[in-house]
Amino acid sequence: MKPAELQHLLDALIADWEGECVEFKDANDSYSTPDIGKYFSALVNEANLHAHEAGWLVFGVNNKTRKVVGTDYRKDRERLHSLKHQIAQNTDPPVTFREIYELETAQGRVILFEIPAAPRGIPIAWNGHYYAREGESLASLGLAKLDEIRGQGAAEDWSAVVCPGATIDDLDPEALTKAREIFVARHGDRISAETIRAWDDASFLEQARLTFKGGITRSTLLLLGRPQSTPFFSPYVAELSWKLEGPELAYEHFHPPFLLQTSRLFQRIRNLRLSFLPPGQLIPVDVSKYDQRIVLEALHNCIAHQDYRQCERVLVIERVGELEFRNAGNFFDGTPEDYVLGNRSPSRYRNRFLAEAMAQLRMIDTMGFGIREVMFRGQARRYLPLPDYDLSDPGHVVMRLAGRFIDENYSRALLTHGDFSLGDILALDKVQKGFVPDEAALKTLRKRGLVEGRKPAVHVSASVAEATGNKADYIRTRRQDDTHYRHLILDYLKQFREASKDELRKMLANKWPEVFTEKQKENKLHNLLTALKRGNHIERTGGKSNARWRLGFVKSDSRMKSSKGN
Repeated sequence: MKPAELQHLLDALIADWEGECVEFKDANDSYSTPDIGKYFSALVNEANLHAHEAGWLVFGVNNKTRKVVGTDYRKDRERLHSLKHQIAQNTDPPVTFREIYELETAQGRVILFEIPAAPRGIPIAWNGHYYAREGESLASLGLAKLDEIRGQGAAEDWSAVVCPGATIDDLDPEALTKAREIFVARHGDRISAETIRAWDDASFLEQARLTFKGGITRSTLLLLGRPQSTPFFSPYVAELSWKLEGPELAYEHFHPPFLLQTSRLFQRIRNLRLSFLPPGQLIPVDVSKYDQRIVLEALHNCIAHQDYRQCERVLVIERVGELEFRNAGNFFDGTPEDYVLGNRSPSRYRNRFLAEAMAQLRMIDTMGFGIREVMFRGQARRYLPLPDYDLSDPGHVVMRLAGRFIDENYSRALLTHGDFSLGDILALDKVQKGFVPDEAALKTLRKRGLVEGRKPAVHVSASVAEATGNKADYIRTRRQDDTHYRHLILDYLKQFREASKDELRKMLANKWPEVFTEKQKENKLHNLLTALKRGNHIERTGGKSNARWRLGFVKSDSRMKSSKGN
C-alpha cells in the first residue's frame, strides 16, 4: 500500500476501534515475540470466524487514548521482516503475516501487521496452544469456536471442487485408457468388460467416481489430467518432486496425470541389490533396496492426504540409505501406529472425493490396510527395517523408508522366526534402531529371549544369534559385564604399574562392542574408573590434565567380585 492508503486504513481502524479482529499496542523495541505470536494466533482465528479477509495488529497506537504515540520496535527493516520467519516457525500449521507495513505519521512511526484469516477448517496454534479474543482480551480458543472452525473443513472437500472450463479434452488419453483397464480388472466380476469398454468417456468417469454431476473435478485432473492442465489448480500446487541428495545431486518435477507419473518417479530411484547371509547357508539372500509396491503405496498416500491448500509439493528425497516422503498437512485421523497395529479404520478424510477415486483405480485402499499390510509387513517380508513416521514438523507428515540393513541379527531373526506378530517386529525394530519399546512389548521380547541388556542399553540377545547360527557376530557386538572390563584395567595396571586415561582408552579400543558410540565408550570408561577408585582398587595421582592411574590397596579377586555392584 502507498502511504496515503495506509493512513486511510489506520484512520478507519482507529475509528472502528479495537474489536476481536484488531489489536493496538504502544510497543517498544523490547516487546515480546511470544506475545506477538499469541496475538497472531488469536487474530488469525478471529478473522476466520468473523469472515474477514484479515486481522490487524497495530504498533504505535495507545490502547486507551486512541492516539498515535509512535513505536521504535525493530527499526531496522531487515530485522523487522525477519519476524515473518519467527512466526512461521512456531505456528501450527505454519503461517505468517501477509505483510508488515511501516507508516511515518506526524505523531510518530506506526507498524501495521496484516494477518490473513485462518484457512477454512484449520485453526492456527502458537507453540501448541490455540488463542482467540474475548472482547478486547486475549483468551484461549474455546471448544465452541474450535469446533466451528474445524467444522468448516468437514463441509468443504477441496478435491471435489469442479474446475470451471475444464473438459474431457483436458485429460491425458494414455491415463484415461489405463484407468479403464484398472476399472475392468476391479469390477469385471460384476460388470462385463465389454459393457465397461462400451461406455463413453463421460459415463466411465462418472461410474469411476472421478467426476461430479458431469463436471471435471480437481481429483479428475490430479489423476488423469494433461500436464498442461495445472493452471486449473491455481493458486494451488499439483506437483510431485524427486530430489537426490548425497555425493550426487539431482531433481525432477512431475505434474499430472499422477496415475502414470508415480511409476515414472519410481524409475528415477536408484534401486540397487542388497545381500545378507542366512544362517547355515553359503548363498546370500538378495533383495532390492526398495520394493515398487511399497514405494507407490507411500507415494499414493501422500497424494491422497496432501493438504493442497498449503500450496506445497509432495516431496520424495532419495539419500544413500533411505527414501523420505513428505506431504503437507497433519496426520488427519488417528496416528500411524493405530493403522500399523490394526486398531483403527479411517472415519474421515481430508480429500474424501480424491481418496474414493484413487480406491476405484487401486492406488490406495480406504480402510487403512495399506500402511500395515503393504508397507510394514512388506518391509518385514524383505527382512529390512520398518518405515518410520515423523510428525515433529508442524503441518507435515514425514515417512522414512530404509534401503539398508541396520542390524543383520534383526534380519536373520525375521528369517528364522516365522511366528512373529507385527507387534513383535515393531518392538524388535525399535531395539535395532537404538530405542526401547514400551514395557509390555519389552517384557514379551525378554520372555522369548529376543533381547537382553538393561534399559536404555537393550540389544539383540544371544538366543537370536544362536538361532541364526551367527554366534561370532553376537560375541563381537554384545555388551560385556562391567566386571570383565574392570579385570582388563587391573591386569593392565599390574603389568605396567600405571597408565594415563588415554593409554587405558587405547587398550580398550578394540574391546568395546561395535554398537557403542564414542560417547558411550567415554562414559563407560569414566564409570569404570570411578567404581574401581571407590572400591580402593585403583588410585589417581596428578591433576586432571596429567592424571595417572595405578593399583590401590585392595587387589584381591575375591574383593573384586564382592564389589561387582559398585
